[in-house]
Order: sequence, then structure tokens, then C-alpha cells
Amino acid sequence: MPVLAGMLLMGAPALSQQRTDALPSAPSAVKAEQAQDAAQQTSKPTKELSADEKELRRKEQSQRIAGVLPSFGSTSRMDAPPLTSGEKFHLMRKSAFDWAPFVTVALQAGVSQAQNNFEGYGQGAQGYGKRYGAAFADQVSSQFFSNYLYPALLKHDPRYFRLGEGSVGHRTWYSLKQEFVCHTDKGGRSFNWSNVLGAFSSGAISNIYYPEGDRGAGLTLSRGAFAVGFGSVGGLITEFYPDVEAKFFHKHKKAEATAATTVPARSPAK
Repeated sequence: MPVLAGMLLMGAPALSQQRTDALPSAPSAVKAEQAQDAAQQTSKPTKELSADEKELRRKEQSQRIAGVLPSFGSTSRMDAPPLTSGEKFHLMRKSAFDWAPFVTVALQAGVSQAQNNFEGYGQGAQGYGKRYGAAFADQVSSQFFSNYLYPALLKHDPRYFRLGEGSVGHRTWYSLKQEFVCHTDKGGRSFNWSNVLGAFSSGAISNIYYPEGDRGAGLTLSRGAFAVGFGSVGGLITEFYPDVEAKFFHKHKKAEATAATTVPARSPAK
């Protein structure tokens, strides 16, 4: 019996060593799990928008001025989270290919033909088609450069950040200044190279399809300056139109309420 007990005691370490070798060490297993978790976290987006933020953006990107002109790229939230490059592209595409620009471009081409601008296009249906195509290409290229390409490269936010309060003079200056000062993706401010470079890049591209007599550096600069000026007007409309709409909507509701209280109720029929 003592001999048997001694053999069992001597064999115990060997058996325990075999079992230990058969199983992975605890630290190694933990490290493997940590590495797997890190890989999974790396593959996921670093920051996902909340449901409330997604709903706010959906509403903002459905805004229209007078129910017609798109105002998708504006927000009244100074602390709105920045857009990703993909979101900037989506905003650009939605604004450029909305139904409203097709109508405004048609009107613009009609006025241009009536005034015989860009004579090299000629008249008739063919001339109108060329003017329409040029005007549409202008607005698409402007959207592409100013609201997507340069903002994505320079980390600028292409949206208009509406102030919505203060004196008319202060808000007017703020709106005009926003053509040259933009929000950055990091939350700071920067000179709006995206807007300026986008306007003149679009003007340069237009030399490809405008008539030969309407090309050149001078006309490119004038078209770029016109685009910046047109953007300033658009910013003023974006800044003040919600106030005008709210004022008239409030008056309309007030008139309805007054009419409801002043009209005598009919007595029940006997």
C-alpha cells in the first residue's frame, strides 16, 4: 500500500502537467479574445449617428423655400455634427438633381435664348437645347465642386448655418460673410476656399461647352464672381425666408382663430 500510494503521488504531477498542456493558457486565451474584439471594433464605424440626429437631418434635407426651391443644405443648429464625405456627396446629388433645378434651368435657357445670349448656339429648338444643357451643366458642376469635392478634400462643411436671431443688419452681415467663412468638420472656422474655388472651377470647366466666342479667362472670372454673388443672395433668402414664412403663417392662423370666435354659432333647427 505505501508503495502504491507513492506511485500515485509521483504520477500526479505528470497527469496534471498533461492536462495543463492540453488546455490553452488563460492569458493567451484572453489576449486572443481581446485581439478579436479590437479587430471587430476597427471594422465598425467610429461614430454612428443617433436616431434623433438622422431624423433631424432627414427633415433638414427636405426643406424648401416657398414649397418649391430646395434648401436641403441648410441647418439652424450651430452644433450640428459634421457630414462624412459620403453624406456630402448625397447632399450634392440630391440638390443638383432635384426636380426644381430642371424647371429653373428651363426658364433660364428661355430667357437666354430670348436675349440671344451665346449667339454661337443659334436659335430654334437646337439653340434652346444647347442653352439648356449648358445652364444645367453649370449648376451641376457648381454643386459638385463647391458642395462636394472641395469640402471633402478640405474638411469643410458645405451647409449654410442659419443664425435665426438678432438684428436685421447683424444677420445680413453674418449671411454675406458665410460665403467666405465656413464651418470645418472639426468644429472650427476657416476661409471658405471650397466655395470660392468651386465657383471658379465651375467657370473654368464651362469653357469646354460654351461657344468659342464666349470662352476665355475674363469670362471665366466673371462667371465665377457671378456664382459667388448668386450664392450670397441665396444665403440671404435662406436666412430670412423662415421668418417671413412664420410671420405670415402666424397671421393666417390668427385670422382663422378670430373668425371662429366672431362668427355666431347657429341655433339648432327647430
